Amino acid sequence: MKIFLLTHERELHRATNTGALALEDSNEIVERILWQRVTPNKDLIRLIENNEAVLLYSKRESSLEVTSTPSTVLVEEYENIIIIDSTWQEAKKIFNHSDYLKSVPQFTLKTVNDSLYKLRANQPKGGLCTIECIIEVLRLKGQNKMAAELSIKFEQFNG
Repeated sequence: MKIFLLTHERELHRATNTGALALEDSNEIVERILWQRVTPNKDLIRLIENNEAVLLYSKRESSLEVTSTPSTVLVEEYENIIIIDSTWQEAKKIFNHSDYLKSVPQFTLKTVNDSLYKLRANQPKGGLCTIECIIEVLRLKGQNKMAAELSIKFEQFNG
């Protein structure tokens, strides 16, 4: 299994970036790819073209309760998961300016609780930060030990 963080360049310099937490201790399961509008990552494009990747994305910024694809996509069926790692506003821009992402099967996390992340403002209700998404994906994929370790790390970071 591989989780690709499609990261906006501004996130590389933000102390509040939670995606970086997963990069440090993920046994290479999590990989960062710098988003580039004009020249997208060739390996990521290949995975998308071969229908070997799924995108965690919610077109509705206000909720993670609605599946954003016409048919139900199960993340468990994919070994490559793409998560846009940026602010909610930037994530929307990345999606809208990346035609190749629009053809990727999408799934949306069904969450019961709101995000615990308190280091950034303007989070939509029901929206999760990057590390919370990674933790949920790891749980769905049966990687409970790593999910628990990242949860502790996030709690310390968020404290």
